[in-house]
Amino acid sequence: MTAFVLDASVSLSWYFEDEVSDEADHLLSRLEAETAAVPQIWPLEVANGFAMAERRGRLSKGRSIECIAQLEALAISIDDETASRAFNRVLELARDERLSTYDAAYLELAMRLGVPLASKDGPLCDAAERVGVGVIRVA
Repeated sequence: MTAFVLDASVSLSWYFEDEVSDEADHLLSRLEAETAAVPQIWPLEVANGFAMAERRGRLSKGRSIECIAQLEALAISIDDETASRAFNRVLELARDERLSTYDAAYLELAMRLGVPLASKDGPLCDAAERVGVGVIRVA
């Protein structure tokens, strides 16, 4: 059973020392016994985060490869319905809540699964609260 929807911002924070927080570490430890769900966009967002970190000198290519291997070993389930909802429910949420469609994909998944959304993104967390989705705010 899925315990929460995991935003890419939290996933990436596990690998940057200046973004470490108790809340993020707690979510990582929860994945030892629970499963998180992510929309289909998540691997692309995380890969882009690592690519940008490499370009900025925050991570080496070797460290990025290690981080990706660690992420792939976690109990993270990639939802296979996100794309089929992009032109309807995801776009509708993006319009209504003034979100990017990328962020709306996380919110739509949390709504559909009936689980909290874990994110570092303040506007996304605020939107989740407005539509009645539980929020795990990560500093």
